[in-house]
Amino acid sequence: MKTLIIIDVQNDFMPGGPLEVPRGNMIVPVINKVQSYFDLVVATQDWHPKNHKSFASSHFGKKPFDRIVLNGVNQTLWPDHCIQGSPGAELYQDIESNRIAAIFRKGMDPEVDSYSGFYDNNRQLSTGLSGYLKDKGISEVHFCGLAADICVYYSILDSILEGFYATLIEDASSPLFPDKFDDIKCELAKLGVHIITSSDLHPK
Repeated sequence: MKTLIIIDVQNDFMPGGPLEVPRGNMIVPVINKVQSYFDLVVATQDWHPKNHKSFASSHFGKKPFDRIVLNGVNQTLWPDHCIQGSPGAELYQDIESNRIAAIFRKGMDPEVDSYSGFYDNNRQLSTGLSGYLKDKGISEVHFCGLAADICVYYSILDSILEGFYATLIEDASSPLFPDKFDDIKCELAKLGVHIITSSDLHPK
């Protein structure tokens, strides 16, 4: 079953949001186009409580993009974003959601961040995504979404650890820090990840 995983295409990551990803809105038409090429489409959603420890506002004297150690794990501190129930946490209004069969929420534990759509950053709490895919007999997954160098990247790494074959659709993804993304793509390629563009995909 040909499967697409859409990572965190939410309002707070769009231009004008508190954690905007460059060109985040530009990938949406590509994602909408390719959804029909897949048998199964699922999505992830950052879903943080308002007091999440990954927010700079939760640490006196800290500012966004400072780094700390949080429960033994290196943590970048972020602007408040994707707070549960807020408009910013909603899927971006222009993303076509009719084909999305399931949404897996992450980052709900205030004590630990969750970049990956599969596990939190301590790899202790599963979102259930892996089991969901395996129950359907899926072995290959395609990834797109935001941000390509953070949540998409860590989701791909976890998918490999879970035994899936992973493909990144590059023009359906956008990085938060574009200058670092080439190194990430090289790392992923060495791990056996296919990196393609939407033009390499074909309708079912």
